[in-house]
Amino acid sequence: MAIDFDSIVDRKNTHSMKWDEMESRYGISAEDGIPMWVADMDFRPPQAVNDMLKAQAEHGINGYYGDDDAFKQSIVSWMDRRHGFTVEKDWISTVPGVVAGYSLAIQAFSEPGDGVLVFSPVYHAFGRAVHANNRKLIESQLLIEGGQYKIDFETLPSLVDKKTKILLLCTPHNPGGRVWTREELEQICAFCLERGILIISDEIHEDLVFSGYKHIPTATLSPEIAARTITFSAASKTFNLAGFMTAAAIISDEDIRKRYAAQANACGIGPNRLGSLATTAAYNNGDEWVDAVVEYIEGNEKLLAEGLEAAIPGAKVMRLHSTYLSWVDVSGVDLPFNEVLRRIERDAKVAVNHGATFGKGGETFVRFNLACPRAMVTEAIARIEAAFADLRSQSGTAAAQEQA
Repeated sequence: MAIDFDSIVDRKNTHSMKWDEMESRYGISAEDGIPMWVADMDFRPPQAVNDMLKAQAEHGINGYYGDDDAFKQSIVSWMDRRHGFTVEKDWISTVPGVVAGYSLAIQAFSEPGDGVLVFSPVYHAFGRAVHANNRKLIESQLLIEGGQYKIDFETLPSLVDKKTKILLLCTPHNPGGRVWTREELEQICAFCLERGILIISDEIHEDLVFSGYKHIPTATLSPEIAARTITFSAASKTFNLAGFMTAAAIISDEDIRKRYAAQANACGIGPNRLGSLATTAAYNNGDEWVDAVVEYIEGNEKLLAEGLEAAIPGAKVMRLHSTYLSWVDVSGVDLPFNEVLRRIERDAKVAVNHGATFGKGGETFVRFNLACPRAMVTEAIARIEAAFADLRSQSGTAAAQEQA
C-alpha cells in the first residue's frame, strides 16, 4: 500500500515550534514562509500510532505509565531486526528525550570542569549540554575530503588530557549526514578505551540511512567497546514523534547502568505514558513506513542538492548518507555570509539553521530540513532561485567573457 508523504498537513497554530515560532525567531510569517529548520517531519506517523492515540483518547484516563515490558520488548525487537543489535530488556532505561538522556550521563560520569570531546561541527545541543553542566567542551574539528567529513585522528591526541572523561559521538552524524564506517568507529573507540574515556553514542538517526549505506551500532563493535558505551536511541526522529519526549538509554555494563539509574532517580525521571505507547506502536508496526520515508527523503535530498547548487553559484551541498538534514557550504558564494542568509530568509522566506551554532567548522554553512512534502522543497528552490537570480546572471556573464 502506498504511503502518502505528498499531502501538506496544515501545522499552523498547533503549538508547533517549527511553524508557530518561525516568526518570533526568524521574522518569517508561517502564512507565507517555509520552515526548514527544526528537525521534525511534516509527515504523519504510521497509522498504528494514531490508532493508538485514538484508543487512548476514547479510554479517557491518562494516569502514570507502568508495566513497560511491551515497550522494552518493542525496542529489543527493532534493534535486532533492523540493526543486528542484540539488546536485553534490563539494559534499557527510559528517558525524556536523547538530549536529557546524555545530559544525565554527563552528570553521572564526569565532574564540573572535566572535558567532553565532540567531533565538530555537530548537533548544537551537544555543546549546550556540555556548557550547561559546567563541563569543558573539547572540539575536534572534522576535515572535509571528497566532499565528506573525516575525523582528524592525527591531531586528536593533542586535544585530550586526563580530565577528558566523555566522548559525545553523533552516529550517524548530524549535520553532515555521514554514516561512519566500521573502521572509523573502531579507531574512535580504541582511542577512548586507551584513555578511559566513556563513549556516549547518540544514534537517533540510525533508521534514516540511505541505500548503499549501513549504520553500525557502536556497542556491536566488540564486548570491550559495549562495556564502555551508553547508546541513546529513540523513535522520535524515525517516526516523527519528537513531541512525546521519549528515548532509550541502552547500557549493557551493570555498574554503569546502576550509576546512570541513580542519577536518573535523583532527578525524578519517569516514563512518558503516551510516548512509551507511541514508541511501542511505531516499532511494532513501522517497518514499511520507515522504508518508504527513507526512499522519499532520498528523492528530496537529490532535488534540493541539485537545485541549490544551480540556484546559488558557489554553494556546495554535502551529499547525505543519512538523516533528513542537508548541510550546505556557502563559503564559495561571491557574497558575505550574512547577505546569503538575508536572501534565503528575507527574500525567499525560507527558515534554515545557521551553521555557527554547530561549532567549529560550521561557520560558513546552513542546514535545510528535507522531511517535508516534495512540493515544499520545490517551492523553496524556486524562491531561492529568484533570490539569487542576479548572482547567476553575473556568473553567466563572467563565464561568457572567459570563453570569449
